[in-house]
Amino acid sequence: MKSKLNFMSIAIIAIAAAVAFTGCKKELTLNEPGNLVPKTVTEDPSLPAITVNGARLHSESFGNPDSPMVVVLHGGPGTDYRVLLNCKALANDGYFVVFFDQRGAGLSQRFDKSKYSFQLILDDLAAVISHYRTSPAQKIFLLGQSWGAMLATAYVNAYPAAINGVVLSEPGGFTWDETKDYISRAKRLSPFNEDVNDIFYIDQVLTGKESEQEVLDYKMIITSAFDTKAGNALGNAGVYPFWRYGSVTQTALFDLASKNGFNWTTNLNQFTKKVLFCYSELNKAYGTAHAQLLSSAYPNVQLEKINGSGHEIPYFGWNNFYPLVKNYLNSLR
Repeated sequence: MKSKLNFMSIAIIAIAAAVAFTGCKKELTLNEPGNLVPKTVTEDPSLPAITVNGARLHSESFGNPDSPMVVVLHGGPGTDYRVLLNCKALANDGYFVVFFDQRGAGLSQRFDKSKYSFQLILDDLAAVISHYRTSPAQKIFLLGQSWGAMLATAYVNAYPAAINGVVLSEPGGFTWDETKDYISRAKRLSPFNEDVNDIFYIDQVLTGKESEQEVLDYKMIITSAFDTKAGNALGNAGVYPFWRYGSVTQTALFDLASKNGFNWTTNLNQFTKKVLFCYSELNKAYGTAHAQLLSSAYPNVQLEKINGSGHEIPYFGWNNFYPLVKNYLNSLR
């Protein structure tokens, strides 16, 4: 995939595919599983998965199950853990590394928008930890990227005694006001931008109801190209790997935040263990000031800038990120 995505070409391909489908003996639709985006674990039983808290989640683990556990939390909301698979190297360092696509994200089971709440997402994380944990004495570490780092902080804020250490990679914010401030810089678009016009064009020719999540997820892939095109504000060097995005879960959680707000800093002073907080050199929307503001919510922080990387630090900045993570975890195991 080229760094500058041609949105109009994608729309034309999608329409042509729909026309071609109608010429088959068995008529296929854009919303049929597997036609636009990969199938979820409820549609493809061969995918690795676990069932927890009433949801079928795409999940896999690496390393000795009795070793200290590192639960890796992907961004979004609504992306998947494929971009974070470098973290499975920690299994060779004596850690049990757990990945999962969050509810409604990646290849995990889809749900109606009305079913989501922030507490439900926290309950899912607790259930994943409980599913993989082999003993009450097993140490638990969280490693979160972007939204995943926000989720990790929300979990620590709710259950400060339940976690033994946290690695945070460029969380957007720990309150709704902080998050809105960051998003306004990261997603700033000109109304005269050609790419914006292309998206509005696609919205007219490729529509999807809330129940048609395959179409909505496909459209989310298209609009997410702003994060990887040349000169993007996030500093990403190019396209990074993913399986599938979850549009409905992202919309649901953003709507909840817009309506009710959130503040995940109220109990962080009770978490006195050191936190590793990393931010990137090349993300023009983030910067040292934002990193210092957010990290100050924790009483004991190791703040590190990852040189040569944009926002997706565990992928583009892995060579500089990994030694810091390894040394941090080893200091707490």
